[in-house]
Parts: sequence; C-alpha cells; structure tokens
Amino acid sequence: MEELKVGARAILAGEPFEPTVLPHPAAFNVFSHNSDIGANGYNEEEMKMVNETRKIFSCPDIRVAATCVRVPVMRAHAESINIEFTNPMSEQQVRDILAGAPGVKIVDDREASYFPMPKDASGQDDILVGRIRQDISQPGGVGIEMFVCGDQIRKGAALNAVQIAELLPA
Repeated sequence: MEELKVGARAILAGEPFEPTVLPHPAAFNVFSHNSDIGANGYNEEEMKMVNETRKIFSCPDIRVAATCVRVPVMRAHAESINIEFTNPMSEQQVRDILAGAPGVKIVDDREASYFPMPKDASGQDDILVGRIRQDISQPGGVGIEMFVCGDQIRKGAALNAVQIAELLPA
C-alpha cells in the first residue's frame, strides 16, 4: 500500500518511479497478478479462487475461470462474476435471494450509475453486489452477470474467521 502511495505521488509530480515490492508500478496501472504461473497457464491466485470456490460450495466439479489482476486500490477485492444455472434464473430472483443473504448489500443504482466500488467496500463487513443483469450470451435465461466488491481483510480473513467460529457448536 505504501508503494502505491509513493508511486502515485511520483507519477503525479512527473518524477521517475521504480517499484521495489511489486514487479510493475501499481499507480495508474493494471497488471496480471504476480504470483507464480503453473503449467496450466493460471497463476496461484487464480487457482486459489478456483479451489476455494469448489471448497466453499462443496462441489469439486463447479466450473470456475478466473483472471486475477493487480489494480491501484488501497484495499478491497473486486470480481466480475458470471453464473450459469441449470434452469432459467431471472435478475429479480437473484436480487431477491441476495437481498435476504446475510453479509450482502445490494448496491445497484442504474440511474445514477452507482455500483460496488473498492472505496466503498473498504472497512465494511458486507460484500457489495451490483450490476446484476441477465447474461445475454446465455440462451434461455440461464446466465447472470454481477459485480462484487469486498474488503479482503475484514471479510476475506479476520471477520470470516470470527463468523465461522460463531457457527461452531459450543
């Protein structure tokens, strides 16, 4: 995070900047996640998403494709998610399900073009979900697209551990 701040200041001042923590400057840049790339062409972070999704859903056959990139934000992860269902699923059905899900907040104001952003997710316990829409590439209404942001420290680590512990029998 400090390298992002220093790099941004240098770039805005027109000064040279060489990163020391990340392989490329993060400020005003987007680049592929810098974890090791395996024989299958996916990096470690992408495979972590594949494996964790399968574990969370207890479904070793769930199909997951991920491309992980570094973006210039201080905190929070963001994902563009495409879900393919066996049966048709409407946008409203997805909204209704998500509206009742604990730890989820729908941020989906099309009129104001206001959707989940890392700056809003930072410091929040809830996962922000928006841009909920039918996937027009999937025939028969079986696909949904959405955009999600969440604070990776609060929800991805510390808070998740507490919430899981609270569910364990005493």
